[in-house]
Amino acid sequence: MSLGKFSWPVRVYYEDTDAGGVVYHSNYLNFMERARTEWLRALGFEQTTLKDDLGIIIVVHSLSISFKKPAYFNDMLEIHCDIVKIGHGSIELAQTITRHGELLINAHVKAAFVNATTFKPVGIPAHIKQAML
Repeated sequence: MSLGKFSWPVRVYYEDTDAGGVVYHSNYLNFMERARTEWLRALGFEQTTLKDDLGIIIVVHSLSISFKKPAYFNDMLEIHCDIVKIGHGSIELAQTITRHGELLINAHVKAAFVNATTFKPVGIPAHIKQAML
């Protein structure tokens, strides 16, 4: 993992595909979510700990996605997370999905830190922001 960049491997299983053996469009969002979770874990932060100890959760605020090429059953994919911006209470990530270096999916994700009970925005704790930098 380099500064602000992370990637996570994912194999496409039969359950991820439609009748034609192509990854169903919403499953790319699941792959990206897994990569963001593993990125946080690699930084030393478990989402359950953030909720239980700090009372915060991270929610997707908005996203845009471009489907360039399909992925198929049994493909090995790389899900990339690159920090674009860290704000007071949100982060923006460029996420791409590649197969052997070939771009399949290009997405921009904004995730917000919110209070786990009220869902009101909160600032990113300093130690988490520092780890992201």
